[in-house]
Amino acid sequence: MTTAELHTLRARRYASRKRINYIALTLSLAAMAFGLVWLIWILVETIRLGVGGLVLSTFTEMTPAPGEPGGLANAIMGSLTMVGLATALGTPIGVMAGIYLAEYGQKGWLGSITRFINDILLSAPSIVVGLFIYSSVVARTHSFSAYAGILALALIVVPVVIRTTENMLSLVPNALREAAYALGTPKWRLIVTITLKSARAGVVTGILLAVARISGETAPLLFTALSNQFWSSDLSKPMASLPVTIFKFAMSPYENWQKLAWAGVFLITSGVLVLNIIARTMFRQR
Repeated sequence: MTTAELHTLRARRYASRKRINYIALTLSLAAMAFGLVWLIWILVETIRLGVGGLVLSTFTEMTPAPGEPGGLANAIMGSLTMVGLATALGTPIGVMAGIYLAEYGQKGWLGSITRFINDILLSAPSIVVGLFIYSSVVARTHSFSAYAGILALALIVVPVVIRTTENMLSLVPNALREAAYALGTPKWRLIVTITLKSARAGVVTGILLAVARISGETAPLLFTALSNQFWSSDLSKPMASLPVTIFKFAMSPYENWQKLAWAGVFLITSGVLVLNIIARTMFRQR
């Protein structure tokens, strides 16, 4: 093959690759634009319909009867209580399990089984978790309760934290571990002071993302905590929550309920958006 023919062949290959790259880039931009259009539309509608319901009574009064004035104070407090306690319950379990998988169970059969079960929990629909807690807790105690709702939300938190913790610890260079071993550092001190500290930002990011996920879960709470139209701090009784209240009010024909439902949607969307921004900012800085 002559030099001119070789040059022509290379030029044809370059042109073909350039066309393929242009097509792939165009399809990628089109897919991104398609997703952004729906996201912006959702945010605009949420702001347009939700901001109007954000008045002082929304944060100070209980959920009202149809046609009566009221607010979402009991639902907001119920959501904060159950999400906070579920995070406090699920986070230590998830972090410790993630540490085990990253530091001890890389090749063992127990680690492999744990990862497999965690993957199932991670991809399982939240309604399945709600039904499991309903059959194992609510049906046995013959009562809906905030305790059951906390357990359901904690089961959603655990696999997210496990996966994030394991992945973040796996990114820590082995050279740090080897240097610590060379200095006679025990395994537990190595994990606490070096690997876990190095992956701290990523672990916290995973916890915040787990909180953002459970903040809007409705199906598990429908089968566990149910709802309560009045203020209740008793965890052994049904407790109101923003997702369930939104579900109930949005399906109703009453204008005041629908207005409060959109206000609740705005509050949850804003909270989840803020948590995601915080999580991604922390991870980027790290």
